[in-house]
Amino acid sequence: QVQLVESGGGLVQAGGSLRLSCAASGRTFSNYRMGWFRQAPGKEREFVAAISRGGGSTYYSDSVKGRFTISRDNAKNTVYLQMNSLKPADTAVYYCAASSSVAAPMPLTGSRYDFWGQGTHVTVSS
Repeated sequence: QVQLVESGGGLVQAGGSLRLSCAASGRTFSNYRMGWFRQAPGKEREFVAAISRGGGSTYYSDSVKGRFTISRDNAKNTVYLQMNSLKPADTAVYYCAASSSVAAPMPLTGSRYDFWGQGTHVTVSS
């Protein structure tokens, strides 16, 4: 089992920034690819970003590319999501997730993730 706890959400004005953190415990963090997903009210959960086990490869949805940055610190068992130039459309509950999959391609769908955090709320006001 891997336990994931997100933090860093909150209320921010459009154009502002937030950094989300996801602390992992349990099994060896560096064995897992990590991802961020989000779910806005009344909408389905969507992929935001993913990062490889060593941190050398990252993937982003088109809606956040160029504004969000995913990173990880395996020594601290933590994955981050730096969110800049936030828009009201970014308002959602953000979840981090861990994937034990090692097969290509990188997991970009929720079904390929094994463990999930409880989520952290992000609200962007206009």
